[in-house]
Amino acid sequence: MNPTLPFPADYRERARLLGTSTLYEASHLPTAVDSAIRPVWDGAFVAGPAYPLECAPGDNLALHLAMERVPRGSVLVVGTGSFIAGYWGEVLTVAAEAAGVIGLVIDGGVRDIVALRRRQFPVFARGISVKGTVKASVASLGSPFNFNGAWVTQGDLVVADEDGVVILPQGEAARILAEGQARADKESVMMDAISGGRTTLELMNLTQWRTHS
Repeated sequence: MNPTLPFPADYRERARLLGTSTLYEASHLPTAVDSAIRPVWDGAFVAGPAYPLECAPGDNLALHLAMERVPRGSVLVVGTGSFIAGYWGEVLTVAAEAAGVIGLVIDGGVRDIVALRRRQFPVFARGISVKGTVKASVASLGSPFNFNGAWVTQGDLVVADEDGVVILPQGEAARILAEGQARADKESVMMDAISGGRTTLELMNLTQWRTHS
């Protein structure tokens, strides 16, 4: 285990191999985030402890303040009330890299997509927008909140890939990774059986449904 996190030391590699779909199924918890939050460039992936914050609609001051407070190695999880504007772009990406932030999940909008892709900084957002933001207020920094279907607390394990975003409670993350691996191993055996001529109906004990066709 990582001495500073309740996750296995190789959690990033395991999360990448398992993927968000398997981790969600293994969690048996409401860990999935709204599917409208998507990677802004193909192949983006991130896994790391969450740093939650909330911005007022059209106001990104909280993001700038977070750069002085966020623990290195964190993933920013940003609520905006689903307001689409350019909360984040190349300048904040450079600032985030300097602060040790490894990725961003935001339910609002971002911009400077070419630069984000070039820098290979993982960003998952609800939309893309050229509209600017003001800097006048802060809703919350580091406080728990319900992020589009999944509760997020500082230190929870965020995993995001091309299938979606899941937020695993930090006390459950090790279990979910282990159960995810068991599920993946079981599916590997099943796929070998399918390649050998078995059917999914047989392997899933669904043959009674043949009589309904």
